[in-house]
Amino acid sequence: MSELDEETAKAGRRRGTIQSVDRAARILKALAGGPRRLGVSQLADQLGLPRPTVHGLLQTLQAHGFVEQDRDSDKYQLGPGLLHLGSSYLDLNELRARSIVHAERLAQRTGEAVRVGVLHGAHVVVVHHVFRPDAAFQVLEVGAQLPAHATALGKAMLAHLPEPLLEDDDDPLPRLTNKTLNARGLLKELDEIRSTGFAREKDEAVLAEPSLAAPIADHSGHAVGAIGIVGETRQIFPRGPAKGLSEAVADAARSVSRELGGRGGLLGSAPT
Repeated sequence: MSELDEETAKAGRRRGTIQSVDRAARILKALAGGPRRLGVSQLADQLGLPRPTVHGLLQTLQAHGFVEQDRDSDKYQLGPGLLHLGSSYLDLNELRARSIVHAERLAQRTGEAVRVGVLHGAHVVVVHHVFRPDAAFQVLEVGAQLPAHATALGKAMLAHLPEPLLEDDDDPLPRLTNKTLNARGLLKELDEIRSTGFAREKDEAVLAEPSLAAPIADHSGHAVGAIGIVGETRQIFPRGPAKGLSEAVADAARSVSRELGGRGGLLGSAPT
């Protein structure tokens, strides 16, 4: 069985999966993952699906504005309907709205770039990003997906999941660098995060780009997001966490939590 056939079979075995929705989602991901437009035959071959099925799904997606067809080549690309959905998600996201002022203050206080993220499966989606307050070239990261197990934002939220993490999970965590934690190491670190109230990450996802983060709680005490800083190793981890940075991050998380009706109950005593 080919890798594509195995992927299709796995998709069909997922509990509660609606086949047509699953296939439409795979088409959208294929279009998003390629640098160019794709035709019906190309998509069918890539996904291991019948051409008539792919054509019908594309027609439906096009009717909703989620894909569009190039008139010259008849090939398909993502449509403006997806952009509208993404913008609506970000604009209406209460966490983002409540964190904007506090993220700006954190950037000014620490001199570092600030990210606010939410957990989405095995990834963190960046819903707000404040540039480092200097003149250096920087790229806006709103909408970026970061590996939850190898970033401070992700670990800050994973530590407070209502159900145990990685239980009965046979799949090893993706190893991004030689510093990426395995499941046992991550579980041990999550215990520490619950005690200290903040998470750290150094060279686990990207070399020389460490991060610190703390969880954001809502009125019910659940970790609905995290806020943190990211920068250069010499600034954030000259030896351990630089003086005052973890305290600043924890203060920002408490402030956003209060905006959401939380009391900051997820936060321990972060060292200064």
